[in-house]
Amino acid sequence: MKPILIALFCFVLAACVTVRPDAAIFDAAEQAILAAEAAGGDEFAPVEMRFAREKLQSAKKGLEKEKYDVSVYLVEESEINSELAIEKSRTAKLRRQVNEMRKSNEELYARLRATFGDEFR
Repeated sequence: MKPILIALFCFVLAACVTVRPDAAIFDAAEQAILAAEAAGGDEFAPVEMRFAREKLQSAKKGLEKEKYDVSVYLVEESEINSELAIEKSRTAKLRRQVNEMRKSNEELYARLRATFGDEFR
């Protein structure tokens, strides 16, 4: 009976132990931030970029205080904010292109109307 209790105690104790996260998760978050910067995140999604950087810094502080679960969660949030910044940047760039094309089309339409008159419709 004693070996079973000892084994059960070891399993319970092992379940309570938190494992220090691998440093690679921080590298992945930093790479995500760099990708967001390269995509224009600072210009098109400054709030998300600030959140991504703040979450990563908080995660590093949590690691120092041995709050591993919180650190992993914050790293994931940092990556998500970086991805959001990338997508917002892509959307803003596409929106800019659409507006430029719309303006070009309006100018072309105005020139065609000037050339052919009101018959051009």
